[in-house]
Amino acid sequence: MMNLAILATLAGSAAAFSPSASTGASSSALRMAENNLNGWSPDAALPMYGLPGAPYSLFDPLGFGKNTSLSAAKRLREAEVMHCRVGMMAFVGYLVGESTPTITYGTDIGHTIGNNQLAEVSPSVLLPLFLAINFSEAIRASRGWVEPGSGSLFTIRETYYPGDIGFDPFGLKPTNAKDFAEMQEGELNNGRLAMLAAAGFCAQEQVNGQGILESLGF
Repeated sequence: MMNLAILATLAGSAAAFSPSASTGASSSALRMAENNLNGWSPDAALPMYGLPGAPYSLFDPLGFGKNTSLSAAKRLREAEVMHCRVGMMAFVGYLVGESTPTITYGTDIGHTIGNNQLAEVSPSVLLPLFLAINFSEAIRASRGWVEPGSGSLFTIRETYYPGDIGFDPFGLKPTNAKDFAEMQEGELNNGRLAMLAAAGFCAQEQVNGQGILESLGF
């Protein structure tokens, strides 16, 4: 199971950053205006108003994105992007946290499996972590969401692009709409695979009580 998860993630990483098919960055990118929300112009005739994310933006068996408002579509994409980022960190976190020296366990790498580590982490480590998470979420909320007293609840600002919190320390964000759409699709595809992989890691450890690399024979 873990072999398949890792192979799928590696394959997805390669595919996600390769040139998209004509229907991928495609239709959404071609309809983008360079000066509006990273080049994206909402189009009600397209799935999720044309937000980058093909081909999976067309896969919606439960109908979450059908007959939805623009604000709701942006909120769904915001949630997906943030979960994708957490999933990618979780994927790396399982491997690093179980198989390398850490703050909690020192240089001993034969320590607790990832599923059980949180309960063993010192409060002196957890507190700064939780504060950093809360601080980051407060910044995201202030940038992207309308204040509850200024309008309806759970409303994203018209000027906010889902997931774009302005954090780009290495200057990787493209400056044109087509390249941004392709990078967004790469992030989403990698994140979706990472969420599946992290869920697989969690389930595997619950079944056999072994770390991920240990289950693979390393």
